[in-house]
Amino acid sequence: MTDRISVLIPLRVLEGESVPEGIPDLLSNTHVVLLGYHVIPEQTAPGQAQMQFEERATARLDDYEAIFEEAGATVERRLVFTHDGQKTIDRTIHEHDCMAVLVPNAIGAVDDVLVAVRGTVGIDRLARVVAGVFGPRDTSITLYHVAETAETDEDIGTLLDGMVDRLGELGIDDARIETRVEREQDPLDAIVDAAETYDTVVMGETDPSLATFVFGMPADQVADQFLGPVLVVQREPATDDEDE
Repeated sequence: MTDRISVLIPLRVLEGESVPEGIPDLLSNTHVVLLGYHVIPEQTAPGQAQMQFEERATARLDDYEAIFEEAGATVERRLVFTHDGQKTIDRTIHEHDCMAVLVPNAIGAVDDVLVAVRGTVGIDRLARVVAGVFGPRDTSITLYHVAETAETDEDIGTLLDGMVDRLGELGIDDARIETRVEREQDPLDAIVDAAETYDTVVMGETDPSLATFVFGMPADQVADQFLGPVLVVQREPATDDEDE
């Protein structure tokens, strides 16, 4: 294991989902947690499905693992036959301490990234994902904030300046960073509109309706909204005290 950030890629490995073009290069500086999963009917035992499909699924994961390693990433992998795909994804995030989950749409050159800064995911985790994925590149980084009604210019400046400072501490030259602020717009609609002109989007898991928007809609609808890949940064895991 290295000090690279861990990024989860969930793939429905027996349903035609694969690693799109450009994704291995995008994640070449990260630790990839490759989750191949297959959702089975309630009446089917996981062991039964494993006996039937494991060889084919494993062969596909072998291919995907080789592609990421050739690009420079380090890789862990899991193959799971499950009755609940979302619970499997959530459990894997926790067990492997993944800082982000990738919605892996195809991508070419990565010239610019839109980073939705909303304060719902800690600045430190958001900055670490941005620096971990894009730091070694020449990618331009736009910090994008949709202001709430009660937010003052001072509030917004404090939030964005804090993000710029943290990125600087992680080795990102502020010459690569721009900031954009929108007002009087629904946050999700604003992010969707802004994303159209960027190659990649980074946003926190608790951005408005994000879990439903990314994972609860058919893949073609997500692709209609975000043509490139989306990195969903996870919140800091709760401590035992917080759980109680």
